[in-house]
Amino acid sequence: MNNSSIRLDGQKILITGVSRPLGIGATLAKRFAEAGAIVAIHGFSDYDMIVGHKSAMPNGTETLSKRFNDLGLKVTALTSADLEKPGIAEKVVEEATEKLGGLDGLILNHAYSTYGEIGQWTPEHIDHHLVVNVRASMMMIQSFVNQVDTTKDNAITLFTSGQYLSPMVNEIAYCVSKEAIICLCRQTSYLLGDKNIRVNCINPGPNDTGYCSGKEYESVAKRFPSGRWGTPDDAADLVLFLHSSYAKWITGQVIASDGGVKESW
Repeated sequence: MNNSSIRLDGQKILITGVSRPLGIGATLAKRFAEAGAIVAIHGFSDYDMIVGHKSAMPNGTETLSKRFNDLGLKVTALTSADLEKPGIAEKVVEEATEKLGGLDGLILNHAYSTYGEIGQWTPEHIDHHLVVNVRASMMMIQSFVNQVDTTKDNAITLFTSGQYLSPMVNEIAYCVSKEAIICLCRQTSYLLGDKNIRVNCINPGPNDTGYCSGKEYESVAKRFPSGRWGTPDDAADLVLFLHSSYAKWITGQVIASDGGVKESW
């Protein structure tokens, strides 16, 4: 059941990684807008199409924005662009700031993720993960800070994964980049506290976003004490809380909303 008691009326929020209907980003955008926030969304559908994500579609961010607008929700699509390219991350924040008239919240949900066991690593494979997941996040945080109103309560939410709880040895480049996000959360939460900016990081655990099916899907479900996968709504409940006044004394934390799953990949 969605937590409809949290209200974020008038908050101006930028959410990245919004391009697929089944993704966490799309659910975040919808739930935040339903809670009264004014939302800008960024995504890069070309990546989804190449990787072959279920529900991937051309112009996904624009299509989702239109769907939300048709429901009466205030969601604005930003220009689709690859965060791996220099200068793009900053431009995304600048465009969101211009279109919304400022930002109070930043949710960095985007991720570059591909498998690569040891022996398969190349500089390009490693760099793709580090540039999109780490560099782009750092530059977006810096741009967010440059425009923020320090007299108001502001919040940043980052996304890590389960690599800090158990090995994920088939995707170590991804894991390294997500471990760096934990460091980024802890360092910036201390740095930005006097600017009235809270920074937290969540681990949504294995999430049913359409990337797994069949026997593997059933096998993963059994790793959860409840016997079911996590859902984008489960993640959204936590992120909504972190951007609400209920979380005004929470910063620098890494929080697992993973249903107690036993992770080992």
